[in-house]
Amino acid sequence: MGAVREGLPEGRYGRSGDERADRRLRLVGAVLGAGFVAMIAWFGYDYVSGQRISAEIIKFDVTAEEHVQVHLEVRKDGDAQGYCTLRSRAEDGSEVGRRDVRFDMPETRVDQVVTVRTTAKATSAELVGCTADDGPKR
Repeated sequence: MGAVREGLPEGRYGRSGDERADRRLRLVGAVLGAGFVAMIAWFGYDYVSGQRISAEIIKFDVTAEEHVQVHLEVRKDGDAQGYCTLRSRAEDGSEVGRRDVRFDMPETRVDQVVTVRTTAKATSAELVGCTADDGPKR
């Protein structure tokens, strides 16, 4: 009676086709993954460097039925001129106020409290976006 083996003897017939395919698949996956990470980094850098004016709302305060005070912090290039658009919404989500705030001063960082007039009681204030006068730098 002979002994029955469950597989081929190791090292006798070389590497199997599955191992070669696995190695090739890992290599292709690593190259594609690195390319994807590089593409995301490029898009992020391009977006950030293309912004000549950016801003954020530090806080807002609904001080009355007809207006909201918004503390806005703006960062911009020294020579950039433009505006930021703010809007205010009611509890049901409808827009009740909108205001464009111009920034023509030479400072690179501006803190400003602005008042947005509303047509009804507001529950929030949000920054829609900022635009430089000469358009986005690309």
